[in-house]
Amino acid sequence: MTQATVTTDLYPDSDGQPMADNTKQYRWIVRLVSNLRNLLQGQTAFVAGDLLWYPVQVDAPPVPCQAPDAMVVLGRPDVDRGSYKQWKEDNIPPQVVFEIISPSNSATEISQKQAFYDRYGVLEMFFYDPDNFEFWGLTRQALDERLVLLTRLNLPWRSPTLGVTFDMFEDGLALFYPNGERFKDPEELYQERNQTQRKLDRAMEKLRELGIDPSELEE
Repeated sequence: MTQATVTTDLYPDSDGQPMADNTKQYRWIVRLVSNLRNLLQGQTAFVAGDLLWYPVQVDAPPVPCQAPDAMVVLGRPDVDRGSYKQWKEDNIPPQVVFEIISPSNSATEISQKQAFYDRYGVLEMFFYDPDNFEFWGLTRQALDERLVLLTRLNLPWRSPTLGVTFDMFEDGLALFYPNGERFKDPEELYQERNQTQRKLDRAMEKLRELGIDPSELEE
């Protein structure tokens, strides 16, 4: 067996599981990933949804891994990956992970996820059930600190790592950017980007009408 075969067998890019069990869970995952990417644009940061994370390299099974519904890795570039192999990423673990709970998730499974994230260096982990609005988190600001339980009774609460605020309302959990704007659905973010680009295009065209070359201004 070649080394390439061993690597492929030990670290597949898919666990064979669906990204989400239902549309509500899927919308939440996409909303988180879209807004977190928007939040961190321009920074050296990697955001992914349902991507396998391998924290350590091993020679034989079992291979420790999890696929958080959403994860944030500050300090790593935003490039395409089949999976997140931590030993190839300056050994930087995800600092923040989110799990959107579905009816198929058992208490044992959730407990195992929490233990995994604790063991392998996650600073902030958040769990949310969009069906009954159950929410909790486990947070710390440094790896040598013990995780502190966060519940809806602690909300509103601001993440020291991301600067986003969590709050609970009658229609469920909401997250807010540092400037106070609420996390939007991907369609809204797309429309806002298009509007911004159209305004920029009109401004560039106006400058050209005035005989000004926009490229010279950029210099």
